[in-house]
Amino acid sequence: MSSTVVDPAVDAQPATPASTDVARRYVMCPPTFFAVRYRINPWMEPDEPVDVDRAVRQWRRLRDQLVSQGHAVDVMTPDPDLPDLVFTANGGIVVGDRALVPRFRHAERQDESAVYARALRDLGIEHVEQARCTNEGEGDFLLTGNRFLAGTGQRSDPDAPAEVADFFGIDVVPLTLVDPRFYHLDTALARLRPDLVAYWPGAFDAPSLGVLRDLFPDAIEATEDDAAELALNMVSDGATVIMAPGRPELCAAIADRGLHVVEIATDELRKSGGGAKCCVLEHHRR
Repeated sequence: MSSTVVDPAVDAQPATPASTDVARRYVMCPPTFFAVRYRINPWMEPDEPVDVDRAVRQWRRLRDQLVSQGHAVDVMTPDPDLPDLVFTANGGIVVGDRALVPRFRHAERQDESAVYARALRDLGIEHVEQARCTNEGEGDFLLTGNRFLAGTGQRSDPDAPAEVADFFGIDVVPLTLVDPRFYHLDTALARLRPDLVAYWPGAFDAPSLGVLRDLFPDAIEATEDDAAELALNMVSDGATVIMAPGRPELCAAIADRGLHVVEIATDELRKSGGGAKCCVLEHHRR
């Protein structure tokens, strides 16, 4: 399969993707007020300047690419007091008419929960509740086939997987993250298809690594350099994968599995610890 790069410096049209039989629905929020005002992960440096216009351009290319693939994108209203609202993957877990919105670990993000809950209700989701346990949404819970893969040990509590399983009636496989650079599951593992993931082994403890190798014997094992560029923070609809540019071996490994790859820069957003997947919350069909 082929690979396409979208140059962040050029106002190009999104690349034509490989076709997918299932249109997805996503929730995104523009980084209109993007800033790094505090430090709650190793990527954030409040003294480093950010380019808001560049962040917005990168975000728009990501949104436009998803729309060009035939997916629906619901866009939330940004809030000047909540600069991390752009990272909607942390805004909840949404399956059918049920949504579990986050309970953030850090005080700096806790006001986002009510905003996400209101936005999801406005989209017509009937059953919206806030998690009882500390739970940072789809950043740590990736629906992969008929099960969730759940990241714990950094942000989401060890009890969060049981709450998610009970709320949605879906099996959850807990995985323990051990490297503070990869504080959410979606920074260390990418869901490519129900039967295929890519991950960096060093982000997980030994038992979790054994589980991943049992569940996904054909998985792509990325390098530490891949992970350190947040290149595993990908969006995949099962046919097309959107990822950061500059990782040719990882890109080739994904293409060799029969997936079309589109490379879109999100390095401005990476200044706050986010990439493509961080900016996208999927509304899963039941």
